[in-house]
Amino acid sequence: MASSSLSLLLLLFILASLLSASTVAYNVSYDSRSLIINGHRKLLISAAIHYPRSVPAMWPGLVDLAKKGGVDVIETYVFWNGHELSPDNYYFGGRYDLVKFCKIVQQAGMYLILRIGPFVAAEWNFGGVPVWLHYVPGTVFRTDNEPFKHYMQKFMTYIVNMMKKEKLFASQGGPIILAQVENEYGFYETAYGEGGKRYAQWSASMAVAQNTGVPWIMCQQFDPPDTVIDTCNSFYCDNFKPISPHKPKFWTENWPGWFKTFGASDPHRPPEDVAFSVARFFQKGGSLQNYYMYHGGTNFGRTSGGPFITTSYDYDAPIDEYGLARCPKWGHLKDLHRSIKLCEHALLNGEPSLLSLGPSQEADVYEDPTGACTAFISNMDDKNDKTVVFRNTSYYLPAWSVSILPDCKNVVFNTAKVGSQTSVVEMIPTDLQPSATSPNKDLKGVQWDVFVEKAGAWDTADFTKNGLVDHINTTKDTTDYLWYTTSLHVDETEEFLKNGRSPMLLVESKGHAMHVFVNKKLQASASGNGTVSRFKFTSPISLKAGNNEIALLSMTVGLQNAGAFYEWIGAGPTSVRIEGLKNGTVDLSTSIWTYKIGLQGEHLRIYDTNNLNAVKWESTPEPPKQQPLTWYKAVVDSPPGNEPIGLDMMHMGKGLAWLNGEEIGRYWPRKASKYEICVQKCDYRGKFSPNKCNTGCGEPTQRWYHVPRSWFKPSGNILVIFEEKGGDPTQIRFSARKVSNVCSHISEDHPSFYSESLQKSSTGEYSNKATVSLKCPTNKQISAVKFASFGDPVGTCGSYARGQCHDPNSVLVVGKVCLHKNDCELELSKKNFDMELCPSLVKKLAVEVVCS
Repeated sequence: MASSSLSLLLLLFILASLLSASTVAYNVSYDSRSLIINGHRKLLISAAIHYPRSVPAMWPGLVDLAKKGGVDVIETYVFWNGHELSPDNYYFGGRYDLVKFCKIVQQAGMYLILRIGPFVAAEWNFGGVPVWLHYVPGTVFRTDNEPFKHYMQKFMTYIVNMMKKEKLFASQGGPIILAQVENEYGFYETAYGEGGKRYAQWSASMAVAQNTGVPWIMCQQFDPPDTVIDTCNSFYCDNFKPISPHKPKFWTENWPGWFKTFGASDPHRPPEDVAFSVARFFQKGGSLQNYYMYHGGTNFGRTSGGPFITTSYDYDAPIDEYGLARCPKWGHLKDLHRSIKLCEHALLNGEPSLLSLGPSQEADVYEDPTGACTAFISNMDDKNDKTVVFRNTSYYLPAWSVSILPDCKNVVFNTAKVGSQTSVVEMIPTDLQPSATSPNKDLKGVQWDVFVEKAGAWDTADFTKNGLVDHINTTKDTTDYLWYTTSLHVDETEEFLKNGRSPMLLVESKGHAMHVFVNKKLQASASGNGTVSRFKFTSPISLKAGNNEIALLSMTVGLQNAGAFYEWIGAGPTSVRIEGLKNGTVDLSTSIWTYKIGLQGEHLRIYDTNNLNAVKWESTPEPPKQQPLTWYKAVVDSPPGNEPIGLDMMHMGKGLAWLNGEEIGRYWPRKASKYEICVQKCDYRGKFSPNKCNTGCGEPTQRWYHVPRSWFKPSGNILVIFEEKGGDPTQIRFSARKVSNVCSHISEDHPSFYSESLQKSSTGEYSNKATVSLKCPTNKQISAVKFASFGDPVGTCGSYARGQCHDPNSVLVVGKVCLHKNDCELELSKKNFDMELCPSLVKKLAVEVVCS
């Protein structure tokens, strides 16, 4: 019995020790080289993952995938308008459970950068600042303005105290090693004059006074107080230097892609260029780099900013919107991170020296007294490959690339040589399946119930006024929608009633979009062009003799999210005229207008599972198509499998969607112009800009809308759609996002690690054997070898073909090593291939396998 008690006491002691160890405070400071954690300089790779842009069920997987990608730190903004819904009315549930997100990062053994701001920009509605604050009398955002500073300080203090209470700062044993105040204010400070300078100084002082025990940063701040670290945000930050020589060189936003806007093509940034930018940053003395975004996620509901930012915030990030690794970008950056980490000690402790190796070629060498030596050799020529001599050895450098030599001798990574696998990702459609709980389950196919909104004032007017009001000032962003309704009397003697020539409606608007109804019928739709929200349009309209009701449904599509004085930018019509009447042009701009905020369905919350019966839904065997102002409801089963799900809205017009009361978001399969410049293959060489490597010209900017798996029940799922202008709901589908095939294409001279452990060989040299690695998604196996050729294969993943040189045993060898396995590795060696084949060629292996 005594032995048992002692064992129990020992177990309790061990558990207590483990718990206390997990919350041991550690010191975070910095010098001119790096962040210093518990006395050790740290080279850090960070990944931006915004908690509201995914769902709690996804957070552990996203953090884990980032960690497997060689990331040390997770970074996130804090989204003020998602947390303080009205003054002192706070929300931290669901996607906004900030503490839960922080603890998931902590449990993964990773650090956290908390960008409290609280202004975020981020293509997020109103830049993350609550809209209600704009209507607090006397408030001007982001300057030396007392109301703004009062509410900003109150919220920041609330967040800091919450983090302290949960012991989440590093000074308390938590994961938070850096905090940020404000965001990219340097771009706009001068617009606010002396008030802007005072505000920047006040922001820093207020933040530092919070006593978090960790340093504070201000990104893109050109006159930072000495108490904070200024940082860089850009596609490239190798030339950035902090204002003070005593501060380390941090890169808080490296943009590995770009955001999308409805009606524009799809931007992409090649992995070779992302890797080049990162390698150059560390080559030039950087010590902390953060990808914005590493997982972009989804602007659920009405959270997207802009205007016109898509619901998808995929960002061409290393982890895609649905939570899948985007390969080869994820894998190429993983290999880069492993390579840089080999250099950490020399980079942070060695003395740097710069060697010119040509007009656009150079080597940065770091050596310390112990003999550790690391070199980065770069070729900044964006057209020509070069061979350079470094320490009596020749090195081949592709154009626009960096080679990493952790021992100043052996190249373990070149940014232009992608050796990681490529994934073929498909959206596999599946018909909506009627749920067994549906009242119409015996009917073939899914049954849609319908509720049609009235055009114009659907209930007692909110107010009536002479003239046109500003849309945003009226709705205060409680809805996207505002009805403007007036009437026009047409005399029976009007010529157009006889000759059939329709009068013309002329509208000017500050944005963002509009549908025009005359006598309850949709006549025209118009919107801004995706970059400028103002628009004008002219449209023929059908008028009758007598009174005519003209109803304008004005719409916002995400509020402005950045810019000096951005909160004052308005929306809605400014001029409404009719031409073609016998008395000339009739100006309705100063007429009596009746105003109604929002939609009836919104007001009654008929998308909420608790309010479905607030209106009378009509069940019809065939739902109406191309009908405006229509709500559709269906009861459906969860799609089969466990892959991520997108809602295919290709055949709908524009509107909003919900599943089980959760906001999927705005949908709008608006097409990019076919006259935009898109590319079949992107040339990674040379400086990147957002329009350099676009795809999707002439196609919808966004076709699929992410519906998280955790939102589904096995059956009885309520899908609700509000369609503004007309679509075909019978064409709505769920689509499963699947990795169907994986490919790898590698040459025998590719610098490649032989093992994940990055161990040196017995001779003390880094292994340099080219190795193909293939991995299917979890629970999938390599079921077939679709293509394999060792020699000089041509083409790209999905379209490989044999060249003139081919080892006939290629398919057999790959199959022997890889078939019926989740993952496999294959070395380019005599053991596997005929290395004497085509002796004058640098041989390559191209492989495509099927995952099922």
